[in-house]
Amino acid sequence: MLWLSADLKFRIKQKGEYLPLLQGKSLGMIFEKRSTRTRLSTETGFALLGGHPCFLTTQDIHLGVNESLTDTARVLSSMTDAVLARVYKQSDLDTLAKEASIPIINGLSDLYHPIQILADYLTLQEHYSSLKGLTLSWIGDGNNILHSIMMSAAKFGMHLQAATPKGYEPDPSVTKLAEQYAKENGTKLLLTNDPLEAAHGGNVLITDTWISMGQEEEKKKRLQAFQGYQVTMKTAKVAASDWTFLHCLPRKPEEVDDEVFYSPRSLVFPEAENRKWTIMAVMVSLLTDYSPQLQKPKF
Repeated sequence: MLWLSADLKFRIKQKGEYLPLLQGKSLGMIFEKRSTRTRLSTETGFALLGGHPCFLTTQDIHLGVNESLTDTARVLSSMTDAVLARVYKQSDLDTLAKEASIPIINGLSDLYHPIQILADYLTLQEHYSSLKGLTLSWIGDGNNILHSIMMSAAKFGMHLQAATPKGYEPDPSVTKLAEQYAKENGTKLLLTNDPLEAAHGGNVLITDTWISMGQEEEKKKRLQAFQGYQVTMKTAKVAASDWTFLHCLPRKPEEVDDEVFYSPRSLVFPEAENRKWTIMAVMVSLLTDYSPQLQKPKF
């Protein structure tokens, strides 16, 4: 999918080609949580490829409330070619996937955010020309973004050093799997409560919001727990000389200061744009037999 993302970006953005690969296809977009990048990238990307995206909020479709998940999955399967669902509970996605006869794509859940990680990896691929051997340094919450990195980094030969405050560590079941993947792929996995230890020698400094949607009541407690976790130039001093910075947005200043966020080392805006090219690749790979024309990058 990363290869396909690079191919679509090159052909459409660089060469100006029109590729109606999804003409006649429709996509159901279920959003229980508000969104900027996920909605915009999916809606514009699907349309750019000739398809018809249909956006559904909680006002339009209240998952499992006014209609069962099973019934919703079956109705959507009869009217659309795929569904992207941004939900609170991973279990809702699992039920939709089980009951639907069309692809169900995780647009974000409490456990994972895989389409964000695709965009992150495409951004790093473009910057470093290869992913293998990079050290990712996560500094922040043990959340869905970190979980998705833990599930994938080792498979690309990337090392992961993650710092989370005590009580905010990643899910134990995810950690167990990540340890297994690191062992299988010969990569390093470090989990710590010390931000500078995680940043030490890292090529890519990564953080995310400390307070996700649905956690607003915990704000005061979380801000206190995350003291010392702001990414600054002090953090960058212990990183590798070629360090870069990623943040999936929206960003708050307590997570990363302006000096790092707006520095030439920050890749956050190319990262945001790549949400579009990567979600387009997901759709194309699921709904067509298109093969990339661009020479396969070295990952």
